[in-house]
Amino acid sequence: MVTTLHGTPAPAPVSTVHAGETPAVHIRAILANVPDPEIPAVSVVDLGIVREIGAEVVTITPTYTGCPATIAIEQSIRAALDANGYSDIAIATTLSPPWSTDWISDEGREKLRAYGIAPPPKGAAAASLKNQAAAECPRCGSSNTEEVSRFGSPPCKALWRCRSCAEPFDRFKCH
Repeated sequence: MVTTLHGTPAPAPVSTVHAGETPAVHIRAILANVPDPEIPAVSVVDLGIVREIGAEVVTITPTYTGCPATIAIEQSIRAALDANGYSDIAIATTLSPPWSTDWISDEGREKLRAYGIAPPPKGAAAASLKNQAAAECPRCGSSNTEEVSRFGSPPCKALWRCRSCAEPFDRFKCH
């Protein structure tokens, strides 16, 4: 059994390539099962961390420069690729252009909400970069919310509170 940096088992092999399916499609399906180490409810594909899948390399972009989870993400991707017969595929990290919350898939946004994290609005405008717009509470759906702390558990989230249901929640920072 292959394990990741934190000792968790690597994703099991997904399947074999089906007739007519390109390796890139198969690799994307494999990586769709690799959870983000800080928010395991979403995959690295859901978050848009996987930028490009080529014949020889998978290119990733961390959610921000200096993200401490980058090494764990690379190791989890490597373990998943190896477990599925893609040990010859390299992993490259690029910071340009920088990752954007607009790269989070619609499915990823719903998974964040279900996990209790307010997803960023799609097409984040300059005002939303500072989280000036009210976040929708992922628990009750109210927009009567306020930012409590600009800094959440990882640097990519801020701590918010719902004034309607009084529950705290994380909000994914827009950028």
